[in-house]
Amino acid sequence: MGPIRIRRVYDDPPGEGMVFLVDRVWPRGVRKDDLRLDGWLRDVAPSDELRRWFGHRPERFAEFAERYRAELDAAPDALRPLLDAAEKGPVTLLYSARDTEHNQAVVLRDYLLEAAR
Repeated sequence: MGPIRIRRVYDDPPGEGMVFLVDRVWPRGVRKDDLRLDGWLRDVAPSDELRRWFGHRPERFAEFAERYRAELDAAPDALRPLLDAAEKGPVTLLYSARDTEHNQAVVLRDYLLEAAR
């Protein structure tokens, strides 16, 4: 299992290994031609309802993570491309949130690392 890293979509360089965007909505101000992606995995992103409820409010992060993990539990097929890529080498998960500690990519990375064990 290769390392799974997370990185803001606005940071350079975009990451190493296979690179996946894990936001449900395309990041503002980023042209599709400007990103080197191996995939845009909208189905692994939090549902619109959960994303709106969370609103990137740090005080809601623990409950957001719990609810998001439940969504991931219900969608194992959506995770398959990430798990397959991680078996072959490094993977970078791109996200657009400003908060680097309280976002879905943090939860998703931890979830994937636990699933790989």
